[in-house]
Amino acid sequence: MLDGIAVIVGMVIGAGIFKTPSLVAAQCGSTQAVMLLWLAGGAVSLIGALCYAELTSTYPHPGGDYHYLGRSFGDVPAFLFAWSRITVIQTGSIALHAFLLGDYASEVLRLGPYSSSLYAVGAVVVLTAINMTGIRQGKWTQNILTAFIVLGLVSVVALGLAWAPAQPKPAPPPPTAGAGGFGMAMIFVLLTYGGWNEIAYLSFEVRRARKNMVRVLVLGISVITAIYLAVNYSFVRSLGFAAMASSSAVAADAMRAILGGPGVTYMSILVVFTVLSSMNAVIITGSRTNYAFGRDFPLLSFLGRWNGAANTPVNALIFQSALALGLIVLGTGARSGFATMVEYTAPVFWLFFLLVGISLFVLRKKEGAVVRPFRVPLYPLTPLVFCGVCLYMLYASLAYTGKGAGVGVIVLLAGIPFFLAGRPYRAGRS
Repeated sequence: MLDGIAVIVGMVIGAGIFKTPSLVAAQCGSTQAVMLLWLAGGAVSLIGALCYAELTSTYPHPGGDYHYLGRSFGDVPAFLFAWSRITVIQTGSIALHAFLLGDYASEVLRLGPYSSSLYAVGAVVVLTAINMTGIRQGKWTQNILTAFIVLGLVSVVALGLAWAPAQPKPAPPPPTAGAGGFGMAMIFVLLTYGGWNEIAYLSFEVRRARKNMVRVLVLGISVITAIYLAVNYSFVRSLGFAAMASSSAVAADAMRAILGGPGVTYMSILVVFTVLSSMNAVIITGSRTNYAFGRDFPLLSFLGRWNGAANTPVNALIFQSALALGLIVLGTGARSGFATMVEYTAPVFWLFFLLVGISLFVLRKKEGAVVRPFRVPLYPLTPLVFCGVCLYMLYASLAYTGKGAGVGVIVLLAGIPFFLAGRPYRAGRS
């Protein structure tokens, strides 16, 4: 259970918490509004976690969302989800995190004109190799990285509360927030909370999953919410609300205000550990989806081989890292890579998140006789709220993004010919 909580915390607390607080503040009119939005993000995530708690405790399976979609809607949606995980969601997330790691690591030690890409490639190769040796090594790597992150963020909060300047430097006041401003702020907040659902892909490997998955999800999100509230309060105290809202690197600016130049170096190192943790968690969970997909799809059957000695899907790990490295090579030299990857992954991610929420209703109706160790409270209101949030986020990810979103949708649809070529196919049955 503690390992599962570590995966959730490591997956969610990524580089976003070092970028989005200023973006959220810029859309709000006060410190109180900022804190309420971050609390609301935790509440929305908890509502989603309760829905996932029913699914993961009732159907523990290494395929996670892929398995639920296959049981609920059949082969085509499940296939397209697995296809999108391989080609868009997971590999894009790994590449995005790898570039962020490279950017921050280069602030400490630059390796030449392609420094960011070299660090990115090295991180993917090393973390994949560690996980190929076995899940025990992968989980201990995750636990150690998560411990570094939590301790590092606690130190940032402590410094911000204890040694923040008495009079923060003045800055122009942020604009008054309107309905659109709060909507945009919520997009950034939920982006930063994103990733907790990845624990579904480890539900088959969590001990006493039918009982412990509920605890893993609820405790993990509670810890994350508390950390996010503390970090945002620390930034406001260190910089003042107006300066926080206008900052382009809020965490570095906060540490600069407290410790000067050494504070910026310290923050860069902390971000590197944070991104490593997120990358490792994505690598672990992504390979499980690929493994389940390979067991059902004949053309990629080599992915569905489990290495008994290492207790991990080695072929799926290698294949996943190869695709991620390809994205890194393609993105080398493009400094808008982070934004492009967000656009590329967001619409596809929220589409399938919505379908998983709907699958809770479908499985209740289709498989009502199945024993459910945990039932989502206040059904059907709770899953309806979750589906409503997902629907809004799907709209926002298409309305407020650029060409990258269109490319992601095209890649998703390109999976249809592969589905037709790979039949017979039974999704999520293995």
